[in-house]
Amino acid sequence: MITGELKNKIDSLWEIFWTGGLTNPLDVIEQMTYLMFIHDLDVSDNTHAKESAMLGLPYESVFAKEVKIGERTIDGTQLKWSVFRDYPADRMYSVVQEMVFPFIKNLHADKDSAFSKYMDDAIFKLPTPLMLSKVVDAMDDLYMQMAKLNDSDARGDVYEYLLSKLATAGVNGQFRTPRHIIKMMVELMNPKADDVICDPSCGTAGFLVEAGEYLWANKKDEIFYDKQKKDHFMNHMFYGYDMDRTMLRIGAMNMMNHRVESPFIEYRDSLSDQNTDKDKYSLILANPPFKGSLDADIVSADLLKVCKTKKTELLFLALFVRMLKVGGRCACIVPDGVLFGSSKAHKDIRKEIVENQRLEAVISMPSGVFKPYAGVSTAILIFTKTEHGGTDNVWFYDMQADGFSLDDKRSPIADNDIPDIIERFRNRDAELDRKRTDKSFMVPKQDIVDNAYDLSINKYKEVEYVPVEYPPTSEIMANIREIEIEIGNEMEELARLLGE
Repeated sequence: MITGELKNKIDSLWEIFWTGGLTNPLDVIEQMTYLMFIHDLDVSDNTHAKESAMLGLPYESVFAKEVKIGERTIDGTQLKWSVFRDYPADRMYSVVQEMVFPFIKNLHADKDSAFSKYMDDAIFKLPTPLMLSKVVDAMDDLYMQMAKLNDSDARGDVYEYLLSKLATAGVNGQFRTPRHIIKMMVELMNPKADDVICDPSCGTAGFLVEAGEYLWANKKDEIFYDKQKKDHFMNHMFYGYDMDRTMLRIGAMNMMNHRVESPFIEYRDSLSDQNTDKDKYSLILANPPFKGSLDADIVSADLLKVCKTKKTELLFLALFVRMLKVGGRCACIVPDGVLFGSSKAHKDIRKEIVENQRLEAVISMPSGVFKPYAGVSTAILIFTKTEHGGTDNVWFYDMQADGFSLDDKRSPIADNDIPDIIERFRNRDAELDRKRTDKSFMVPKQDIVDNAYDLSINKYKEVEYVPVEYPPTSEIMANIREIEIEIGNEMEELARLLGE
């Protein structure tokens, strides 16, 4: 969660834009996004250089050579944030406006790449050198504050807080997935070096970034010492779609700052006929929008065949099944209503996943996980596309704590089920003997079929009632009588003392 001091620094930064004449919230967010990217490009370039030196790999800094800007050729080092931030205001303004912005717009050699698409229309809008100088100083303070938060997903919190200032934020039912939940889902799915990974509602590309970081941390040698696998990781592994250009721009920059040179991040309505992807991906990680506004006339016809509905959370599940190749896996977040809804569409999509695919796990999460942005109760569904069934025993887990308080403050606490979830999911064979009074247990497919494909954990969880023995009524009444006598004696004594 965003801290009070960090929130104050963002508000102060926003105030600099506002008082400087930039009053459109979307313009402010876009300008801050560009400047964050310029800052992060410097930091990530330095980080990659150090990592390459440690691994003995060649690395050439993007700032190393002379850079051609229009008719001029300049020294690339002066385009680094750490260099130009120390310039006088007038010179800094000139460098950022005339050199840095043209440089980042043309940073990627592939003009068809996601980065080029969404940076092509980048315009520097800060009106004065003094305003830029104040903004750069304020952003340095902001980054120092974020650095103090250690493992916290400070960047995601900053983006979310900025977006909360937009009056239109969240109209399509989207809200940010907490980083520790994303990380848990990625660890559960254990991405492989040859996976093709997609998030059809990618937002700022949080799932794709975390999948890339997981591969970097756990399968670095396998990927980066193999030319073909490295090329796959850089150019052919990651796909993301969204309908918000600001999100796409942030997502493209986010991926590039996390070592992925050319992710396929595109403006697309994933539920419409313009999305023709079928049998393409080996892993889908997603938190699709709930209760989204939807034009039923443009929904892809083959999705409506699976479940005829306008509910985006159901249509996205049908979409995931279609987009996965046989053997492909999916971990997605759904609102609780998907698990037990009684409409024909609800039952149809659950039946599709249970009968025609292989449903592996249902992880029920507490309603406070998405606070303060939303209080909806959710669950994670994990399934594999088979097209020939295969569901046998479904693993259920009742998550009760995620390491943070479940109120709006979301303060860190000791209770955390996430390590237990990951450990038990990876060793599900040992779960067969667990009782349904435990946090996790297996449910045979037939039980689910008999309950109209209801996937709510409360349908199967058993509560163990411990009988409480009370003393006989006569004993209780005798005790009450003794208390009454004691009170009476004390009252008489008090009256005597007052009389004296």
